[in-house]
Amino acid sequence: MKLSVKQIAAIGIMAAVISVLSPLAIPLSTEVPISLATLAVMLAGALIGSKLGTFAVLIYILLGMIGIPVFANYSAGAGVVFGMTGGYIIGYLPLAFLTGWIYERFGRKKSGVMEYVVLFVGMLVGTVVLYVIGTIWFMRYTGMSLAASLAACVIPFIPGDLLKMVVVCLLVPRLKKTADRLIANS
Repeated sequence: MKLSVKQIAAIGIMAAVISVLSPLAIPLSTEVPISLATLAVMLAGALIGSKLGTFAVLIYILLGMIGIPVFANYSAGAGVVFGMTGGYIIGYLPLAFLTGWIYERFGRKKSGVMEYVVLFVGMLVGTVVLYVIGTIWFMRYTGMSLAASLAACVIPFIPGDLLKMVVVCLLVPRLKKTADRLIANS
């Protein structure tokens, strides 16, 4: 896959957006904080597409792994990615890809309600995959049961993640023309 300078710039911009928003987190009594990471990841997938958005997430993860404090609560290092909540960070990759892929295939050219519905469905599918990967990882790491892991790592996050999806649905139609000009292959 050959990338244009504009596409590389789009990847860099979205990696920066993810890196700026992700550390902003509200700690919970569980080990998994509420952060703006999923909002930024879904935005990347929807705005610059499945492939470019996934590259932006990969760059974000690599930045965090080399020690730049871009993870929740300004944490960093490979230990975070390979730690208890690392499955959720790894799950950002399919979240960006599925959000972008579903939106590209079925909603990007639409307008009105159908665009919102398709975008929301893409984010919902991506979030379910994120939850599955993260929860399985968390269970393997902690030895907790499925019910306990869901109570700690999924159920408290559902309302916030649904709200983030609504925010992305409101932002993407307003930003997609700018994003389309940025990622146009030239």
